[in-house]
Parts: sequence; structure tokens; C-alpha cells
Amino acid sequence: VSTQSTGGQNVRLAQYIFGLFYALFYGVVVYILAKTKAVPPFILLFFTFASYRIHSIFALRLFNDPVAMLFLYLSIALLLERRWLLGCCVFSWAVSIKMNVMLFAPGLAFILLTETGSLQTSLYIGVCGVIQGLLGLPFLLENPLGYIKMSFDLSRQFFFKWTVNYRFLPEDIFHSRTFHVSLLILHVLLLLGLYLARWRTLDRPFSPRAMLVILLSSNFVGVACARSLHYQFYVWYYHSLPVLLFSTRLPVPLTMLILGAVELCWNTYPSTVASSVVLQLCHVVGCVALLAPPRHHPEMKEKSC
Repeated sequence: VSTQSTGGQNVRLAQYIFGLFYALFYGVVVYILAKTKAVPPFILLFFTFASYRIHSIFALRLFNDPVAMLFLYLSIALLLERRWLLGCCVFSWAVSIKMNVMLFAPGLAFILLTETGSLQTSLYIGVCGVIQGLLGLPFLLENPLGYIKMSFDLSRQFFFKWTVNYRFLPEDIFHSRTFHVSLLILHVLLLLGLYLARWRTLDRPFSPRAMLVILLSSNFVGVACARSLHYQFYVWYYHSLPVLLFSTRLPVPLTMLILGAVELCWNTYPSTVASSVVLQLCHVVGCVALLAPPRHHPEMKEKSC
């Protein structure tokens, strides 16, 4: 994009390119939803017309987040077709664009281990590592230590003024190391809870719908436990929320209320104490619902434990 738009000087052309990304992204998401029958058809209208914030992230702000998610959903589409190697290659490409894609990794690892075994999974992980090495080679040759340090810098601080989800906290707690470690521990516990309560109870081999819910729920608990969410991060989970909520036992009116409340919170600028509290409450309800027994679906049956 930078090359085609003369180093970012031709903003109009860059927006056209991102508009193309948006169209491709939407096509891949529709394909996944059609294949898995994960949500009612009217949800497609919600995706298309509801979110000014998502339209802005793609067509106006030109962040790399939606590009990473385009490749992530492409990898999911391949995984649903059981094209494991190619799906993992595209997944690794998505990670190279934005590290948030790693939030899907626990779910992906579980699927690969269950469906292909430990030996094949090790091979796929190795291929992903090789791809990361090749893509990072120009930087590794120039400054290997700096590249590795900045790629995995978990100690960096986010600006409190941009937080969408923790505006209600005092700023000193927001920057507290103890708070960050607590969120990390909570993230691990929620992943363990998903494994025990949902993932391991599903019939083998996994149906496309089951694989989709595993991947999206892995990402959702990571987003819910994020140290801070900025406005462009909404694309990390916007298109997965209906899939996850409709997989739970939440009543449809409550599901729609949560979707509407989340949308309202992300479109509140700047974020307020009230919008952050409501957003986090929606995240809590979503996590609790995902840990409860799921809504019955013929393609996502549970087995007795």
C-alpha cells in the first residue's frame, strides 16, 4: 500500500486499496458464516450497516489491524476446509502483520492437536516459525536483538487517554504492573475454563461450526483480558461477537441488547467511565455465557464427560 500510494502521500488511492480489502474481508466472513450456519441471516445486515467504527477503521483510518484480520479470516476459511498446512501458513502471515492474531493461537493449537496429532501439529508450528523467520529476515540481519525485543515487548505502556475499556480505573492502577499480571492470569484461567467446559466436550472430528467457535472464543477471552483496547482494536472481535453469543444459551433479545451496547460503547468518543463499565460488563456476560453449557446445535453436539 505504501509503495502504490507514493509512501502514503496519495491518501485517496490508499483508501481505495483499503476499500478493496474491506470488500474481500466481508466476502470471506460471509463465506465462513454461510458454511457454518453460525448466525441467523439477518446478522449480515448488522455487519453491513451497523458499525460506523468498523467502516472508519477500514476506509478512513487505514490501520493494519483490518489487514491482519483479513488474513486471519482467510486462514480460518482454509482450516474449516481442513487444509491444515495452508491455513497455518496464512495464519502465520497474519501474525506477521499484527501480533493480536496470536490470541487465536490457543484455540488453533487445540484443534490441530485434536484433529491431526502431536507430530503433525509440531510440523505445522515449525512451518509457522520458518515463515516468521523469512518475513523478519531483513530486520534480523540489520538488528536482530532490537527486532526480537520490540516484536515481543510485553512491558510497553499504553496511553490512558486512548483506552476504551478501562476509563473507569484510576490512571495509576491502569499502569500498574500488578494489574497487568492479574489480567494475564485471568486470561490463562479463562482459556483453561473454555477447555474444560466447552472445547473438550465437543464431538470428534470437529464440525466447521465447532472449530469456528473454538477459534473465536480463544480470541474473545484474550480481548476481554486486554490491558487496554483502542478504537482500531474493535475489528479484532466485532464480526465474531454474534457467532459466540448465538452459540450460548443467552436469550436472543439479550444477545441483541449486548451487541447493541457493545456497538454503542465503541462509538462513544472519547470513551467515558459509563461506556467503559458497560463494555466490560458485556465482556463479563460473554465470558460467563461461553463457560456455561452451549445452545444445542446439530453440528456442535456435546459428548458426556
